[in-house]
Amino acid sequence: MLWIKHPVTLEGLRIRLVPLERTHFEELSRLSKHPSIWAFMAVNLGDELVFRQYLESAVLKRATGEQYPFVVVEKETNKLVGCSMFHTMHQANRKLEIGYTWYHPDWWGSGINTECKLLMLEYCFEVLKTIRVQFVTDEQNIRSRHALRSIGAVEEGILRNERIRHNGIYRNTVMFSIIESEWPRVKAHLRVRLKPA
Repeated sequence: MLWIKHPVTLEGLRIRLVPLERTHFEELSRLSKHPSIWAFMAVNLGDELVFRQYLESAVLKRATGEQYPFVVVEKETNKLVGCSMFHTMHQANRKLEIGYTWYHPDWWGSGINTECKLLMLEYCFEVLKTIRVQFVTDEQNIRSRHALRSIGAVEEGILRNERIRHNGIYRNTVMFSIIESEWPRVKAHLRVRLKPA
């Protein structure tokens, strides 16, 4: 039995998260050309063929309950700005990971990621009733680590030589999480961050 009942759409003020479909592949492929997006990834998703295989795999793994991928749509223009997904899901232990998140650099620092995380975390803690949501990032990805701290995630530690990047460099992975008892504080914090200045 699948934990997440497809289809799921999550709607905020500026963005809408809709399930990834093959009809999105072309637009995502155009968005994905900026090399800085993939600098810390284990797989070289800047390669067109690898990127298409990654998207196809995400759609197939949704059907088996392994992942639930979303595209992030800016509501005002109805344009795609990036992707994120639920993965490493363990329904029996009510935990999962949010990751494989990327946006075109034009949207970095825009607040889109904050709203995306609020929508996804609300779904996790209030619909799925998770007790833990985790995130991982490359130790050297300072921008990502700052973003995770800024949403209220707790840094738990560093996994040494946890994977190998596509360029052959060993990666240390930093683990972050938000647990059930922290969610009310994190939710209030995210809502304050999203209020207009």
